[in-house]
Amino acid sequence: MKIAAADPASLDALALVAELDRALLAITGDSGASSFDPDDVRGEGAVFMIARDADGALLGCGALRPLLPGVAELKRMYARPGSGAGAPLLTALEAQARRLGYAEVRLSTRRVNARAVNFYRRHGYTEAAPWGKYVGSEASVCLGRILSPRA
Repeated sequence: MKIAAADPASLDALALVAELDRALLAITGDSGASSFDPDDVRGEGAVFMIARDADGALLGCGALRPLLPGVAELKRMYARPGSGAGAPLLTALEAQARRLGYAEVRLSTRRVNARAVNFYRRHGYTEAAPWGKYVGSEASVCLGRILSPRA
């Protein structure tokens, strides 16, 4: 598996994000598309990454953007079902967060998306204080993880 930075407006990125939008719409009733701006994951302190198999086939994607000083927000994390890309992609994004100088990664997802909530909990994410539009939202759960100093 190869995981590398990519332009969030590339055709491959758009295809993966569209798949994620459809999956989230089916699970939660909201695609989450309004919570993602490709410009937020470009530039300093941000990255969009794509996972591919050995033949170059798309497996998944994810992004980081600055949230607070020392804290990155994980956005548009998606692994195609059965691809096995979820954990390696999350590991690569956390390693990138360390390289970018972040000490913590946070995210928000809908509580009804039990598969995602359980995935993040299995990888060390715990409840975090909500921010922005998530403050007071009963539908969302905010999770975070302090990053170890080494990759």
